[in-house]
Amino acid sequence: MEQTAKLKLPYIMPSQAQKHVTHNEAIRLLDALVHLAVRDRDLAAPPVTSDDGDSYIVGPAASGEWTGWEGAIAYFVDGAWEKLAPVAGWRAWIVDEACLAVFDGAIWQPIDGVPESGAEIQNAALFGLGTSADAANPFSVKLDRALWTARYVAEGGTGSLLCTMNKEAPAGDVGLLLQSGFVTRATMGLFGSDDWRLAVSADGSAFNDAIRADENSGRITLPSNPKFLGFINYDQYVAADTWQTVAINNTLANDQIAFDTGTNRFTAPADGLYRFGAAIGWKQNGANVPTLIKAKLVLNGAGDLCAPLVKGDVASLAVDGSETALHLHVMANLTAGDTVELAQFFGGLDGYVPATVTRFWGEWMA
Repeated sequence: MEQTAKLKLPYIMPSQAQKHVTHNEAIRLLDALVHLAVRDRDLAAPPVTSDDGDSYIVGPAASGEWTGWEGAIAYFVDGAWEKLAPVAGWRAWIVDEACLAVFDGAIWQPIDGVPESGAEIQNAALFGLGTSADAANPFSVKLDRALWTARYVAEGGTGSLLCTMNKEAPAGDVGLLLQSGFVTRATMGLFGSDDWRLAVSADGSAFNDAIRADENSGRITLPSNPKFLGFINYDQYVAADTWQTVAINNTLANDQIAFDTGTNRFTAPADGLYRFGAAIGWKQNGANVPTLIKAKLVLNGAGDLCAPLVKGDVASLAVDGSETALHLHVMANLTAGDTVELAQFFGGLDGYVPATVTRFWGEWMA
């Protein structure tokens, strides 16, 4: 063997004449390779002028004196270029890029940087871009902006871009956590089921669903929006010529428990625009037939939220309470804490508010 195994440094052979030549060649190679630093790794042809000791990683499509040297080290010494063929594991400092690169057996890859175009990263344990990754966040990125774009058809792609997130089973979670100061303020995805949910939080611990889509029907619900549908389960007596609150004592729906069946009132949980409606009936008390029926919505127990609706021809209605006398619809801006209740009036003679048709409903709009 006339060379060392790794760096191919020449040995001084037995009975060799001019042993200093071989020794000097080995020293020269060591000078080139130890603490290897190259000026550039993109040039395809030698620079016009060079100094002894200059080194380059030869770029693609090499030409001139570097023809066929792609990826090799071009070392300028004693006025000529010398080719040094790298092996896997060699490292070089790239002066013009201020980065360290390692030869992987095929190409030079930056260390602690993004691999060269076309390189593969498989089964990496951690990946940090602009920040450090850890076991809790094995993929971590810290930057100002991010762009995902489809690979165009002309580039061999489909022109479309789909991002997939998967969970093992319906009971698990998959989605996005949106944070402020690393405190989660909103979640969006499939949490605890396969229904799609958007939820928000003021403290990062208690969450309220803002939107929910049923996985089977696609129907949308707004669980945090106050809404109710109330009814009475008995015929309520109303004296003649007296405005009386209708005792809505049951609900078919009552999101956010905004309607109180004890006080028969809806209480606005927040400032906003609300919509209300009611179906009003009449049931005869004995032979009594009032001259008219009125209905209105009362604001804060005193003021009228709307002008009363009036039905004058009461005798034309069914006396058994099976027919609706009035339909009331109102939209109004309320302040948090405002109350709304349904009131009814019988003119001249008394009667009953029938359980069969009487309904009161409302919801927050915006």
